[in-house]
Order: sequence, then structure tokens, then C-alpha cells
Amino acid sequence: MATPRIDQAYSAAPVDFELFEGRAPKAAPFSKCSGERRLRQVRFVVADLMAVWFSASVALYLRFSAVLFKEPGLSAHANSISIGGHIGVLLLYSGLIVLFCNTQRLYCGVQAKSASEESWDIGKAVGLATVLQLGCIYLSGLKFISRFVVVFTMMVSFLALMTWRRIRRRRLQTSFALDCRNVVIVGQGDQAQTLHDELKENPQFGYVVKGILGSFEGQRCHLEADKVLGSIETLQAVVRRHFIDEILVCHPDREIVKQVADEARRCGLGVHIIPDLYDGLAWGAPVEYLGRFPTLYLPHRSKPVVELMLKRWLDAVCSIAALLIASPLLLLIAAAIKLDSRGPVIYGSTRIGRKGKIFCCYKFRTMNANAEALKESLQHLNERDGVLFKITNDPRITRLGRFLRKYSLDELPQFWNVLKGDMSMVGPRPPLADEVQQYELEHLRRLDVLPGITGLWQVESRCNPSFASYISLDVQYVERWHLLLDLKILLKTIVVVVAGSGQ
Repeated sequence: MATPRIDQAYSAAPVDFELFEGRAPKAAPFSKCSGERRLRQVRFVVADLMAVWFSASVALYLRFSAVLFKEPGLSAHANSISIGGHIGVLLLYSGLIVLFCNTQRLYCGVQAKSASEESWDIGKAVGLATVLQLGCIYLSGLKFISRFVVVFTMMVSFLALMTWRRIRRRRLQTSFALDCRNVVIVGQGDQAQTLHDELKENPQFGYVVKGILGSFEGQRCHLEADKVLGSIETLQAVVRRHFIDEILVCHPDREIVKQVADEARRCGLGVHIIPDLYDGLAWGAPVEYLGRFPTLYLPHRSKPVVELMLKRWLDAVCSIAALLIASPLLLLIAAAIKLDSRGPVIYGSTRIGRKGKIFCCYKFRTMNANAEALKESLQHLNERDGVLFKITNDPRITRLGRFLRKYSLDELPQFWNVLKGDMSMVGPRPPLADEVQQYELEHLRRLDVLPGITGLWQVESRCNPSFASYISLDVQYVERWHLLLDLKILLKTIVVVVAGSGQ
């Protein structure tokens, strides 16, 4: 089935438009920022400390393993003092490296540096830390400190810090689409065009530019037509249509900047503003870099990063466990389907996932092989309103299929979708492409998260034919999500499955 483009299915919606308040901007790398950015900084510091301590451990092993308690002219006590002194100096050294990495802005917007700039900054941080450490050793008179340990630790630390960052950069370049943020640029002329090209040429930054919004029609002549999504008045519609995560503003009109910042807050989005445009608008906001562009970031609210990481970890663990434990049952069901009716065992359906991503959703086949061809002729029997399609006694369902649906056994293959990252254990059900084409603008909120095997609608209103109820519960889940809610839904799902309320 040919899947239509999602961004062709909607029309613009009207918008209505308060001002962000604060204090003078600070460019300190550890200045105020969202919880997500603070967690990233902590991860970077921990990774650097581990790299330095690993380098130091190797140096100490090479220097002292063969002579421990055997150094000519030294007692075992003296050897232990020597090793203890080295450890103390190296702990100081690791702290100095973190300090100088911070001054080189390696913990704030580090993904926006080029590989060569990043390596140069690491070299400066390690070099400055080494010079200061050698000065401390000289002034303190610690003559027993091994020059081999100092030099070896410096060289390996530099290589280790550079290596793990290169690995991270390569991983982002190859799989950035999994963690990327969709952005729209509000601006005009060469500045907007240059920012667009900068982000497009550097996917490792983690941004996907959906297009550019202008303040008036006449400005389109300055930009390539295929990049212009519309005017600023259509911002709300564009945000929903293209699943925008953040807005980048490079517009010379201060009133436009205020208008965009106000609307972004209403939509729950963060805003990056190119400096010298804020004029007091973003006092207190940290300065970050997108490639060569310094920006002021106005966060709306921080994401529950730790909870989201735990959710993905639980999804992976639960899906692996389910596939392994249920493997005999999966084989048994597959054999039964093959004996019951003609056709494939697994049915793959094209579905729309998070932010409009198209993926194949797997289920055990519960209908006749020609079920799709018969759907149109059965529309008059549809028991659901709106865009949903459901028939209680659907003639296309096989004998075995009714049993599998009753206890939701047909959905077991979807644990593979969860393991792949296309779905989650809990979330809104993944819709068909033709359903999404009929969505109103506000219905797209349910596509802001990963679809799930089970969800709030399945446990609260599974047999309710109302499309409004279906959408309302999904949007409620998106807006009020927390990890405890997922656990409650999973427990309720067990009750629903055991009761056999599936259709």
C-alpha cells in the first residue's frame, strides 16, 4: 500500500499570541539550562574522569607492578607511600582536566564543535592541566613522583578523551535520526538560509530542519521556495504538522521574536534566539552554540530525561524477556495459524509512529488473506465513529483469530517492534496512514510519543466506539505521562487480558 505524505494532510490553524522575563545573559558553560542539558554535562564529566583514571591506572600498573615491594633500597612501607602519593597527584590531575575542559566549553554545546576543534580544545585542556600539575609537583618537592607516570597518563588521557568523543560523534552521525530534534527556523534572508544550510550539513548536531517560516510573503524571494513552510501566523499549525521540538529564531524584528517566544511557550517548545536580537527578552538565558551560531535558549520545561531512559531500558528488557519466555507459545500459535487457514503467519501492517515515522507493525494473522480487499465492502457495518474501523463479528476473522484476539495473543509479535525501538510497551496505539490523513490538527498530539502495545485507552475504554474518547485518552496520556502511569497501565492490562475482553 502506498503511504501518503503526512505533511500533505492538514491545513493551517489560527493562533493567538506574554513575554519571557529574566536577567542579563551569561555565557558560563555551567549556567542555567534544562535538566536534559545538565544530565548531558554530568555524563560528559563522568566519562572524562573514567578516561583519565583508566589512563592513570595503566600507568601505575606499568610502573609499579613488577617492582611492588621489590624496589631496591626501599621498604614495602616506602613503596606503598610512593604509590599513595602518585594516586593523590593523579586525582588532582583528573580534577584539573575537568576544570580546563569546562573552560574550553567541552561540556556545553560540545556536539556543535567540529572534530578538529574538539580535538584542539581537548589538547589545550590536557596540556594546561599537565603544566599546572608539574608546577604543583615541583613546588611541593615530591621528588618520588615518576616522570613516566605523568607523561604516560597525559598522552593516554588525551587519546582516551578524544577517542570516546569521536565514537560518540560517529554514533550520532550514523543514527542521529533516532535522537534528533525537529526544528523550524523563523527568519528571513541570508541569515536564515545560512543557518538552515549549517544544520543540514552537520547532522551530528542532532537537528533536522523541517523548513523556514517568514514574517511576510514578500520575503520568500530571498529563500528557496521548497524551504519555506509559510508565514509566522501559521506557526502553531506547522509545529503540529511537522512534530517540531524546538524553534530557532533569527529575525531582526523584536516584536516578531516576542510573538514567536510567546507562541512557543503556548505550544510547550523551547526557543533558540540568535544574540543581539533579544534586547532584554531572554535575560538569564544561557548562551549555546549551533555550529558557528551563538544562540540564547529559552526552555519551556525540562524533559523527564531519567524517566525516559528508564522507560526505554524497561522496554528493551521486557521485550527480550517476553520473546524468550513466550517463544514456545509463539511457535505453537504459528503452527496453529498455518493449519487453520491459508496465508502468512505474520501480518505486517504499515503504521505511523512517533513524529510521523512510518514503520511495519507485526501481528499474528487473525483474518483471511484477502481481508484488506474486503474492507471497503464492509464499511456500512462499521461500529466505530470518526476514522476508526471496527466490527464485532467481523466476517473476515478466522476461527483461531477470534481466540487470539480475545486474549490479545495476536499482538505478541509486537514485542519485536518494541525491541527495535519503533514501539514501546505503553503508549497510544499506532494508527494507519489513512486514519492519520483524517486527523484534525490537535489529534497529532498523540504522535508526539512512541506508540505502544497497550495504553490508557485499551485499559480504560477499550469497547467505547467514540473516536473522541479514543483521542482524548491518548492526548491525556501524552500530557500527563510519567513512569508510574506506565506501570499502572501495565498492571491493568494484565487484568484486561486475563478477562478476555479483546475483540
